[in-house]
Amino acid sequence: MLRADHQYVATPIDIPATTKIMRLRYAGRCRDCGVDLDAGVRAVYDRSTKTVICVTCPVPDAVAEVIKPAEILEVVEAVSTPAIRKPRPAPVESGAAGGSARREYERRSAKREARIRDAHPRLGGLILALSDEPQSTTAWARGAKGEEVLGQGLDRLTARGVLTLHDRRIPPTRANIDHIAVSPAGVFVIDAKRYKGRPHVVTTGGLFRPRISTLVVGSRVSTKIVDGVHKQVALVHAALAKAGFPDVPVRGMLCFVDADWPLFGGSFVIDGVDVLWPKKASEQLLAPGLIEDAAVSEIHRALAAAYPVA
Repeated sequence: MLRADHQYVATPIDIPATTKIMRLRYAGRCRDCGVDLDAGVRAVYDRSTKTVICVTCPVPDAVAEVIKPAEILEVVEAVSTPAIRKPRPAPVESGAAGGSARREYERRSAKREARIRDAHPRLGGLILALSDEPQSTTAWARGAKGEEVLGQGLDRLTARGVLTLHDRRIPPTRANIDHIAVSPAGVFVIDAKRYKGRPHVVTTGGLFRPRISTLVVGSRVSTKIVDGVHKQVALVHAALAKAGFPDVPVRGMLCFVDADWPLFGGSFVIDGVDVLWPKKASEQLLAPGLIEDAAVSEIHRALAAAYPVA
């Protein structure tokens, strides 16, 4: 309370002499109850410990101090008006790398087993044991393993500022994007492949014909997968623009797991798409960039909403 000589006497809402009621310049967390406090809200700041306390928590060890009458009203208003606390946003579900490919393999494998056992009730188990699954089925398991291996490597970059999304469905289709990574360097759309052979470029054409670059892995012409990455990059660009991030750079990558890469060099760019291996991809994701950490988190959340888990 305030005495006639303008000396302020400690009451239950008093604060220590080392503290001050103020509007926070930066977001913080109450040292007592752990509630997040946004920048701009009123809170108690303790200069001695450089910590903040929300105005709804009791302040320990109150001591009397001389303050101006106008400051008394500020203290009372702050204590009687709780800080507006925004609910914490739900955590982003990053997804399981290779999840949809693994489920498709299991579906095809189970369907084949059921078909063989129905056709051969007595010998079905023996036939399954002695026969191999068709390549059209095992390709899904092989692809799932490649996505899983790459996804594990990408997830290890989280502590270094890279946020990832795995196995995201492209509405309203059943198609999916293997991986999306967001870092200060930009947004990366990554298609994981587990092909055998050495990825390289074959160039045709010349003086009187247009030069055409073709992606070949081993002896396998793989131009279609480059076109697929271009389509995914365009979709991610559109989603970012809709979410208010039209200027964020988006880069497409074809990441070959278990390919026959040379000891030196090996990575290259074809039609604007990086062709590389997991470690080389990580280096690009960790490159310096202009996107701040807070924006990385917002972009990550926006893309998670645009592309749900497959």
